[in-house]
Amino acid sequence: MTKKVLIAGFTGAMGQKVVNLVNNMPGFEVVAGLSPIAENNPEQYHLPADAKIFKSLTEIPDHLADFWIDFTTPKAVYDNVKFALQHHIKPIVGTTGMSDEQEAELIELSRKEKVGGLIAPNFGMSAVLLMKFAKEAAKYFPDVEIIEMHHADKKDAPSGTALATAKMIAENRPEHQTAPDEVETLKNVRGGDYQGIKIHSVRLPGYIAHEQVLFGGPGEALTIRQDSFDRGSFMSGVKVALEKVDQLDELVIGLENIL
Repeated sequence: MTKKVLIAGFTGAMGQKVVNLVNNMPGFEVVAGLSPIAENNPEQYHLPADAKIFKSLTEIPDHLADFWIDFTTPKAVYDNVKFALQHHIKPIVGTTGMSDEQEAELIELSRKEKVGGLIAPNFGMSAVLLMKFAKEAAKYFPDVEIIEMHHADKKDAPSGTALATAKMIAENRPEHQTAPDEVETLKNVRGGDYQGIKIHSVRLPGYIAHEQVLFGGPGEALTIRQDSFDRGSFMSGVKVALEKVDQLDELVIGLENIL
């Protein structure tokens, strides 16, 4: 039986990669797209000719799709995922920018509705491994900073990947501030702060998605870095999510939970 997919944000760079992925996955079909800026011409966006295009959540009928893939904006994602869960559509979410409180609310809603789903700060395998390695390294190098570099059009800072990395590192180190007596002569020059872990965000043309985790210890340092040079690199993770999210009975955070 063919599984039906709705893609929210299908007009964007990531959305178009997802359209191509699903179009080429046996057993899956794009039945609809959600975008407030889309024209009503599915083939213009490489959607099947009979796919429906919606500009708002209120236009979407019940029982339309099995999966909801979301690559939209930080402003839209919470309402989108809430809608999907309430209508028993399994969400696969690559949009970042939600607060911990919003994610907790959505997880609770998923349990209430008994609907599985996935929120992944990053669908790239290199990023997932970076987070895993950084968490392990934090046991031995508790002093750490994160630098993330993204394209100039990214809507949120820090990146969801950098914040997720900091949260995983924090599980394996005592909360503390490295160089607590410093004086900032330029406001915010030391970056954001998550439980004493400094996070620095770079936004420049030419970049796609890159992250460095810098650990320092007496007389030595360790740097873990990943680079995503093409948005197509994220599609292997989206493919895994489409194949495995049926096994979940609630919303989970992180691609590593289904690998």
